[in-house]
Amino acid sequence: HISLFEVGDELLSSPWWIATLFDAYFGFLTFYCWVFYKEPGWPARVLWLAAILSLGNIAMAAYVLLQLSRWKTGEPAER
Repeated sequence: HISLFEVGDELLSSPWWIATLFDAYFGFLTFYCWVFYKEPGWPARVLWLAAILSLGNIAMAAYVLLQLSRWKTGEPAER
C-alpha cells in the first residue's frame, strides 16, 4: 500500500498503475470508436477524442447524454 501523496517515481513504475492506465485508455479508445462512427465531421471527431482522452468518463457521459437528448420517441436505437 502506497499513499498517492508520498510515492514520487515509485507510482509510475508500479505494474498495477501501468495496468490500470492501459485498461482505462483502452476503454476510452473503444468508446471513441462509437463516437467516430456517430459523428459525421472531422472537427467534432477530433474535439471528442481530445475531450475523452483528457476528461475520461466525464466526457463519455456527456456524449451519451447528448446522444440521448437527440433521440426522438419511436426512433430505432440502431441509428
